[in-house]
Amino acid sequence: MNKVCVKHLAQKFMWEIVCGDAESLDRPITLPDTNRPGLELAGYFPDSQTKRLVILGEKEMGYIDEVMDEISQRRSFEFLTSENTPCIIVAHGYDCPKVLKEIAQRKNFPIFKSPQKTTAVVVSVTNYLDECLAESVILHGELVRVHGVGVLITGKSGMGKSEIALELIKRGHQLVADDRVDCYAMHNMLIGKTAPLLEGFMELRGVGIINVGRMFGVGSYARRTEIELQIDLEPYDSNHDYDRVGIEEKEYAEILGVKIMRIRIPVSSGRPMSTIIESAVTNFLLLKEGLDSAKEFEERVLTQIAMNKEETE
Repeated sequence: MNKVCVKHLAQKFMWEIVCGDAESLDRPITLPDTNRPGLELAGYFPDSQTKRLVILGEKEMGYIDEVMDEISQRRSFEFLTSENTPCIIVAHGYDCPKVLKEIAQRKNFPIFKSPQKTTAVVVSVTNYLDECLAESVILHGELVRVHGVGVLITGKSGMGKSEIALELIKRGHQLVADDRVDCYAMHNMLIGKTAPLLEGFMELRGVGIINVGRMFGVGSYARRTEIELQIDLEPYDSNHDYDRVGIEEKEYAEILGVKIMRIRIPVSSGRPMSTIIESAVTNFLLLKEGLDSAKEFEERVLTQIAMNKEETE
C-alpha cells in the first residue's frame, strides 16, 4: 500500500490552504473514505470514524451558520480537528468558519478551500484515494491491450514474452507494461500499470531499450488498463495431452482476491503467437457475450451423432 499524505491531495487538486504549515501537511491518510459530519455537528460523537477526511459542503455550512451557536461550534470543531483526522476541506467556495479557523490555527491543523461542488470533491477525492491506497502487487510479465481487453502475458524467462508483445504492438494493439506489472485491486477490478519511469519503454534482448511511443506512435501504449485475461505461456511438451476443443472447465487465476480467466498456451518454434493471442482474446470477448464456440461445436457433434443413430435404426 502506498503512503499518501495530505500534501499529495493538496497538490493533486490545487486546493487553497486556509490553515496549516508544511509539517501539518505531512499527516498520513489511511482510509479512502470521506466524512460529511452531520451527526458530529449535531453533537453526536460515538462511532465516528476520525481517520476520514472531513468535507464541509453546502448543507453543513448552512447548519453551522443558521443553527449552531459558538459553544456548540467549539465542541464539534474540537472533535473534528483531532490528531487522527487528516484534514478538513471546505467545498463550494465557502469561507472557513471563524471558530473552526481559530481552533485549527491553535492546533496547526490543515484546512483547505475548494471552489468545486461538494459532490465533485467527494467523488474526485474518493477515486484518487481508492487508487492510491488499494492493495497492490508487482508481477513479472507483459501487459497489453488487445481489442480493448487488458491481457497479462506470463511465463518463464526466455519464453519470448517481450517479442510477442512487440508483435502485437506492430499489429495495432497497445503496450501497458513491459516486464514489471504493477497490479492493484479496486472496486472488484484488477487494474494494471507500470512505474512512471518505464511508461512506453520496452527491453529487447540483443537490441536494448526501445521507445515504443516514438517508434509506433503515441497510440501504441496506454498508461493503465483493467486486467481481464491472463495468458500463461509454457514450453510445448509432446507428451502432454492439450485441450484441443475447449470444452473442459474454464481455468481462473486469482490475483489480490480478483478472479480473471487464465489460458495456458504452449509455445513452440514456428507458432504465430500474436495471431493465437488475438484469436484467444476474440474468443474471450465472445464468451463474455454468452457465445461459447466449444459448446456450440459440441452440440453440433451430438446432433450429428443423434442423426446418424436414427439413420442406422
